[in-house]
Amino acid sequence: PSLLPINPINSDGRQFALHPSLTEMQSLFGQKKLAIAANTGVLMAPTTREQIIAKSVPLPPQLFSHNDQQVQWQTSWPDQLPKTGWGGRMADVMNPLNTNPQISMSVSLAGSNVFQVGSEVFPYMVSKEGTISLWYYNEAWGNPETIVTKAMLDATYGNVLDRSYSEIFKRSIENEKRLSTALRKAPTITTPFPQNNDLAGQLKMVARLISVRNDLGMRRQVFFCTADGFDTHGEQVNTHANLLRWISQALGAFYQATVELGVADKVTTFTASDFGRTYKSNGKGSDHGWGNHHFIMGGAVKGGDIYGKVPLQQINGPDDTSDGRWIPTIATDEYSSTLALWFGVNSSDLPTILPNIGRFNRPNLGFMM
Repeated sequence: PSLLPINPINSDGRQFALHPSLTEMQSLFGQKKLAIAANTGVLMAPTTREQIIAKSVPLPPQLFSHNDQQVQWQTSWPDQLPKTGWGGRMADVMNPLNTNPQISMSVSLAGSNVFQVGSEVFPYMVSKEGTISLWYYNEAWGNPETIVTKAMLDATYGNVLDRSYSEIFKRSIENEKRLSTALRKAPTITTPFPQNNDLAGQLKMVARLISVRNDLGMRRQVFFCTADGFDTHGEQVNTHANLLRWISQALGAFYQATVELGVADKVTTFTASDFGRTYKSNGKGSDHGWGNHHFIMGGAVKGGDIYGKVPLQQINGPDDTSDGRWIPTIATDEYSSTLALWFGVNSSDLPTILPNIGRFNRPNLGFMM
């Protein structure tokens, strides 16, 4: 199939196109609801090929390692062992804007993650089907075989660990009740979401959660979803075609759902990863790279354009370390900072959320209104 051409507002003279599977994303780019941040990745400081060869600039530790690079993306603190993520630190700063929140402003559709962990705000986890109940607790149970009973939770404990466990358990039960009650009142979303598409299922639940934000006392929310399967060192052509189709269809449906809910200009969706793939093939696929292109979608996005510099696709060229591992020209700190400023973070709070932002010259890349 043919590539899908796009026409960026600002061009460097080259022609650009998207993968044939990204039809919905091509349409959103043309509608100026989708932007591309080119060659983005984890950096310790602005870095060039010459500096790498001369070993005159520090590089992020454990480059090309999935787990390490995912953590560095999610924390924006590559030279530390942080306990919090930049999304969590942002939630700590912004949570006072929420009025009497009933659950956490940070909700994960994909289990635990470091991105949403703050010092005060922690992620609340749900599934694409809804709230997650504590299966070993039921108020109607009272027999001795029950793991946890209502009587046990209502008891008074002198031991601090017993007391803390009881309080956390009760809070979990109450939060599940609150969110279940709110979701039962949620308006029906008529936008069709693709079936048998895990990311689409996650994003449909995000749309439902957004629709009940007022019932939950929320003016700011952070959601976390995941899609995996991209680490294809072989059989890449067919595998990536399917993966990218699922991504495009899921994002397209989610954007239309935000339009239906009247919140398209208040919801921004962005991609994050660990790294791109090598330009040089290993024979059947590609290996771990570095810089990668990312998508930002929403009504408040200055879409229809590519931000940053698309690397020259030349092995051992000016943008390459080796084997087509592109040296990022946009730091994750700059990418995250641009999103944080749109979210309402004051410039004075950026160093709290992104401690290394001062090492870079562009705290606002300009892709948000």
